[in-house]
Amino acid sequence: MSNVSVDSRPATGSPGLVAPVAQFFIPAAASLQERRPRTLKHGDSFALFDHNGDALSGPGSPEGLFYRDTRYLSHLYLTINGQRPMLLSSTLRDDNATLTCDLTNPDQFDDKGKLVLGHDLIHLRRSRFLWNACCYERLAVRNYDDRRQHVRIQIAFSADFADLFEVRGTARARRGRHLPAVVEQDWILLSYIGLDDRKRSTRLCFMPEPSEIRSDLVTFDLHLEPHETKSLFIQIGCDETSADRLSRLSFFLALRDARRALRASTSRAASITTSNEIFNEVTRRSASDLYMLITDKPEGPYPYAGIPWFSTVFGRDALITALQTLWIDPEIARGVLGHLAANQATSIDPASDAEPGKILHEVRCGEMAELGEVPFRRYYGSIDSTPLFVMLAGAYLQRTGDVATLERLLPNLEAALTWIDEHGDRDGDGFVEYGRLTQEGLINQAWKDSHDSVFHADGTLARGPIAIAEVQAYVYGAWQSAAEIFRRTHKPERAASFLARAEGLRRAFEISFFDDDLGTYILALDGDKRPCRVRSSNAGHALYTGIAYPERVGDVTRTLMSASSFCGWGIRTIPSTEARYNPMSYHNGSIWPHDNALIASGLARYGYRAEAAQIFEGLFAAATYIDLRRLPELLCGLPRQRARGPTSYPVACSPQAWAAAAPLSLLQSCLGLGFDPQGLQISFNVPQLPSFLDEVILRGLLIGNGSADVAIRRSGRQVVVDVINRLGNVQVLITA
Repeated sequence: MSNVSVDSRPATGSPGLVAPVAQFFIPAAASLQERRPRTLKHGDSFALFDHNGDALSGPGSPEGLFYRDTRYLSHLYLTINGQRPMLLSSTLRDDNATLTCDLTNPDQFDDKGKLVLGHDLIHLRRSRFLWNACCYERLAVRNYDDRRQHVRIQIAFSADFADLFEVRGTARARRGRHLPAVVEQDWILLSYIGLDDRKRSTRLCFMPEPSEIRSDLVTFDLHLEPHETKSLFIQIGCDETSADRLSRLSFFLALRDARRALRASTSRAASITTSNEIFNEVTRRSASDLYMLITDKPEGPYPYAGIPWFSTVFGRDALITALQTLWIDPEIARGVLGHLAANQATSIDPASDAEPGKILHEVRCGEMAELGEVPFRRYYGSIDSTPLFVMLAGAYLQRTGDVATLERLLPNLEAALTWIDEHGDRDGDGFVEYGRLTQEGLINQAWKDSHDSVFHADGTLARGPIAIAEVQAYVYGAWQSAAEIFRRTHKPERAASFLARAEGLRRAFEISFFDDDLGTYILALDGDKRPCRVRSSNAGHALYTGIAYPERVGDVTRTLMSASSFCGWGIRTIPSTEARYNPMSYHNGSIWPHDNALIASGLARYGYRAEAAQIFEGLFAAATYIDLRRLPELLCGLPRQRARGPTSYPVACSPQAWAAAAPLSLLQSCLGLGFDPQGLQISFNVPQLPSFLDEVILRGLLIGNGSADVAIRRSGRQVVVDVINRLGNVQVLITA
C-alpha cells in the first residue's frame, strides 16, 4: 500500500533532490477503530456511515459516499423532531448487501419542560445499499403510540467533493469551485468543477415530495395514526447515474439486482461449513467481504484492495488475493491476470515508475491524480507485482489446466519476464532491486512500503537500490512458473532455461541472504550490497515459494515462531529483538493476516503443518474478538494475554481483500489441499485440523468439468477424508 511514508533522503536517480517531509500519508487523527464505521461497496463506489446511518462531517472524518476516489457526499444527518434519534441496532446483512439501522425517538419536551413524546414510541428503520454508483435508502417510520403523532424528519446533507487523498490528510494549496445548487420539488443537484476542468455532481432524489426542500436540508412532515408506518425513499447518485424519477419500484428493482449480482458471483465459490459455528461466521464474513470488494472489469472479476483508503485497483494486493483464493474460485485469478495484462506498461515513464513489461501498482481516478498532485493516476512503483503476475499465471495453470488463457497471455508474460531481466535486475548481480525514478515516487516499493520498513541492525535506514528478501523468492517462483507455462505450451527448451535460472537464483540467495547467526534470511541487501541483518516476517515468504533449501527451514521456522516474533495472534512483521520494533507501527512490529497466511502456506509446503495450524489458531482467536468477525488489514503486535482481545491498529482498512482471504488460505494450508486438473484429482497431503475444528465440509470443489464435496474429520489422532458426493470422473487422494 502507499501509506505512511516520510523521508528526507535524495531520491534514487535524482542526486541532490530532497523528498517532501510527508509522502501521501494517512494521519491517525481519526481512528477507524473508534468509529467502527459501517461499510458498503459496489463497483467503483463505496460508503462509510456511522452506526446511526449518518455521515458526520468534520476534521479527519472518513465518512461519506465515494465514487472513483472523490467524496460525493460528505455529510448526512437525520433528526426526528429536531433531535438525533437513539440507536437500537446497526447491522450489515451477512452478504454485505444492505445496511440496516434501527433507531427510535428520545424523550421530547415542550418549551415549558412538559413531556410531549415519550421515548421509544417512534421506530425508524433505515435500509441502505449501493448499486451502479447510487446510494439507495428506504426510511420506514412507524408510530407505536396509541395516539396520532406528528413527526418531523429532517435530513441535512452536503458534498465537499474532496479527493480521497485530501480525506486521507494531504493538504492542497488550491481547489476547484462549487456551483450553485439546483433545487427542484423532489431533487437537488450539487456540483463541483475541479482544477482538472471536470464537473462532478451529486444528485439527491426524494419520494414522496418533501414538505420543504433546500440546498442543504429536506423536511418531511408525517402524520402517523397509531401503529401506522410511512416510508420515505432517497437516492443519492454520482455523476452519470440515471436522472429518472425515484419511485418505490425503482428502489426495489435496484435492491433485487444488487442481491442477484452478489448471489451470482458468490455461487462460483466452493462453500465451507465446519463444526465451529464461530469459525463459520468468520468464513462467511471473509467470503462476503471478498465478493463485495470485487469489481467487474471487462477482463473479469477484480478484487479492490480495501476500504476506505484502497478501494481501487492495486496490482500486488489483487495478485496475492487471487493466489490465496485460487482453490476456492479460480475465476478471480483469471480476471486479475487479464486486467493487469491489459494495463501492463509498454514504455519508460519516470513520473509513474513505468518500464516496459512492468505490472501495475495502483490506479487512481480523482482530481489530484488527474493533475499529477499525486503520482498514482496509473502508477507502476511496486517491485513485486511483476514476478507475482508470472507466479499467479503459473498457479492458475496448475489449478485449472486452462492453457488457452495462458496462450493469450504469453506476450504479457514474455514482457514481464523481460522486465525482470532488463529493468528489475539493475546491476546484473542476479537479484531484483527497486529504486524510484523520481522524488515523487514511493521510497520503498515492496509490500512493506513505509519509509522506515527497510533498515540495518542498528536501525539506520537502508539506501537503495534495495534487493529485498521476499522479492527474490517471488522471482524464483516466477522462473518456476515460467518453466511450467512454456512446458505446457510446447516450448521445452525455454522451460529448461527457466528452471536453470531458478536454481541459479536459489544458490545465490542462499549465499547472500542466509545468516547463520540470525538463524534466518536477512531482510535485504542495500544499494552497496551490505546486508540488512534484521529478522523479519519477510523470510517466511522464502518458504512460500520454495526458494529456501530444506536444511534451512527448521532454523527459519524456529525464528519465526519464537516468542519475540510470534506474539500469540500471529507473526509480527518485525520481532521485538530488532532496533525499529514497534508493535503499533504500520510495518515494524504489527501483524498482517495476509503475511501470516503466506508464511503458513510456506510452512505447510515444507511439512510444518503444526506451526501453520498455530498461526491459524492465533488469527482465528483474534477474529472472535473483532466486530463482524472481520479480520482487518493489520493488528498491533502487542503480546496476546489471557482473556483479552487483540489491539487494533487505528487506521487499518476493514474490509481488506487479502485479509479477508487469509482464513481461506490458512484452511487450505492446514488441509494440504491441491489440484491436478490433468488427472482430475483433488489431493489432501497430510491434512491437519487446527485445535478449534473437528470437522470441515467443502462443497463444490471444482476441477475440470467435475466437482466433489468432501468432509474432513478428526478421528482420534488422525484426520480422515470422506467423499460425500462427486460429479464427473473426479478422484480424491489422501497422502499421509
